[in-house]
Amino acid sequence: MPDLLSRRRALLGPNVSTFYDDPIHVVRGEGVWLWDEEGNKYLDCYNNVPHVGHCNPRVVSAICAQAGVLNTHTRYLHEGILDYVERLTSTFADPLGTAILTCTGSEANDIALRMAEAMTGKRGIVATDATYHGNTTLVSHLSKSNVPEVGFGLGKYLRHVEAPDSYRIADPDGRHFAARVQEAIDDLEASGIGFAALIVCPLFLNEGFPAQAEGWLRPAAEAVRRAGGLLICDEVQSGFGRCGSHFWAHQKQGVVPDVVTLGKPMGNGHPVAGLVTTPEIMARFRSSFRYFNTFGGNPVSCAAAMAVLEELEEKNLQANAARIGKLAAERLTELAGKYEVIGDVRQSGMVFGAEFVLDRDTKEPASAYTDRVVNAMRHRGIILSKLGRHKNMLKIRPPMPFAEEHLHLLIDTLDSVLAEMPARA
Repeated sequence: MPDLLSRRRALLGPNVSTFYDDPIHVVRGEGVWLWDEEGNKYLDCYNNVPHVGHCNPRVVSAICAQAGVLNTHTRYLHEGILDYVERLTSTFADPLGTAILTCTGSEANDIALRMAEAMTGKRGIVATDATYHGNTTLVSHLSKSNVPEVGFGLGKYLRHVEAPDSYRIADPDGRHFAARVQEAIDDLEASGIGFAALIVCPLFLNEGFPAQAEGWLRPAAEAVRRAGGLLICDEVQSGFGRCGSHFWAHQKQGVVPDVVTLGKPMGNGHPVAGLVTTPEIMARFRSSFRYFNTFGGNPVSCAAAMAVLEELEEKNLQANAARIGKLAAERLTELAGKYEVIGDVRQSGMVFGAEFVLDRDTKEPASAYTDRVVNAMRHRGIILSKLGRHKNMLKIRPPMPFAEEHLHLLIDTLDSVLAEMPARA
């Protein structure tokens, strides 16, 4: 392991992130399990990239079969991308019926922002202050933690609004958030930059997936539309049935976005991503920008992505997400009754977790404690992470085949760790 880490530093450069104080050398995956080089087995409660399970046989077979026949770019005609886009867009409401395929969610979000400029003639973008939408030069500025000291001066086009926080900010109907969005829109208009779009993850997953009633985002969407801007929903983490109640999280929010961006789980680890939008927006973008992506929408990527949709439907994994998520909330709530350090429990389908606090009255975040819990769980064979503005919320976002026996192993192990690890030493 020390040699592997030193080689990484020498070959990949400094500050290349790894998980955990003691990184795992992963050599194999299957379903919801990972194995390290010593044969140790880990329950994967974190990775949404293998959406239908690590090394899913249907996806692997589709990739191999297509790679053995043809793989090229979309300047040659091929039915694979058309068949896939037809099936993908059938899961959306009208008028979301056309798509661009890319290799990463970052690219998809970059295109979405350009679509907003093409439609409005303006460049002002509103995002939350605890979000992440990717790492292109433009998109990276949407995340406050990513803003470089030396950049291209793009910060003037952005306004960050307070991320929703159902534990600390009373906003049952989304009107408080909508008011903050309106203030940012007004500021962009007053500055002369103008307002082009609001971009959000419909579950606000990086923000700690706050509890929200169905339709919570609707007031903010109405503010965006009144101002003539676009609503961009980043469904890279929240889509493809993960929220349980709906195939797309924006449907749970009661809105129809202008652009929906997709990524990570779309090809189960194969690098395929994209966006879905309306014919009007697509036509405006195509006439305003010259855009071509050599690898986006290639036949192998489309075969992988189609296999994911087929697996989701055949195995009824959206329903599984709803059932397991409900059970997870029940079991985490039981733990909250035992441990004062758990201040709040939140869940939306196959995304769930507990927020750790040092004091339930003050709600002081237990950020360092959360880090200790995550590392302790890793040493007991459970892989998860943390997120939120204070990095004190467990991020549990497993592959969709995650089953009841896996959940009980997770919660029982967490129970054991919390029993042995007081919040205040």
